[in-house]
Amino acid sequence: MRIALGIEYDGRAFCGWQSQPNGLAVQDALEAAIAQMAGTPVRVHAAGRTDAGVHAARQIVHFDTEAKRPLTAWVRGVNSFLPPSVAVLWAQAVDEAFHARFSATARHYRYLLLNHPVRSALLAGRVGWHHAPLDLASMQAASRHLLGEHDFSSFRAAECQAASPVKMLTRLDIQREGDLFYVDASASGFLHHMVRNLMGALIHIGKGAESPDWMAHLLAARDRTIAPPTFMPDGLYFAGVSYPAAFGIASEPTFRHYLV
Repeated sequence: MRIALGIEYDGRAFCGWQSQPNGLAVQDALEAAIAQMAGTPVRVHAAGRTDAGVHAARQIVHFDTEAKRPLTAWVRGVNSFLPPSVAVLWAQAVDEAFHARFSATARHYRYLLLNHPVRSALLAGRVGWHHAPLDLASMQAASRHLLGEHDFSSFRAAECQAASPVKMLTRLDIQREGDLFYVDASASGFLHHMVRNLMGALIHIGKGAESPDWMAHLLAARDRTIAPPTFMPDGLYFAGVSYPAAFGIASEPTFRHYLV
């Protein structure tokens, strides 16, 4: 039987999603918990990897098992073996043709940015922070240069293992409520550090260091060395995954009330 899970996690306690020899990845914690419930080792496949310090509001994973358990066991039962910073939200039996990663048609991220002269203690690790005033209109104008299919090499980490730097960015919305900026991005796929590198460029423009049209120059240059530094992971959330309707998995990105 193939089971799909929706999970959320606070990335601060982990070295990222992908399993590591030290066992400190989200994947390690989840596989250990599922194995406790299944009675045998399992291998979990995720829709996308996240880096150290990056969170997930709706990561999608799947695993195969011969253990027959009610779906509630894969939720509350598995949660009883997980650390407090990881939780299974739902479980669903899926067709064997479903693959959390390869069946995905789009992935969605949200970045929460606190724009305030003083950092927040209560939001530490859960939002990014920039002290100088940022101009929303300039950032929105800059973001429009990025929509569509482009070579995103200027926003690609040196260690990125993607076969191609060309991605289709279908959404890059920037809104502000008080001191919080909400940056929502959707694409066919993302390069390593791509969202954090985009944030670095958007903030650079938002603080007035460059005009919005500079984003087009940066994109066309396809040169990571001329772009601003990678921004902090604290406010980045894996927000959801889109799948073909035939799989019956809700495809809209979603956040719990404390993230909106």
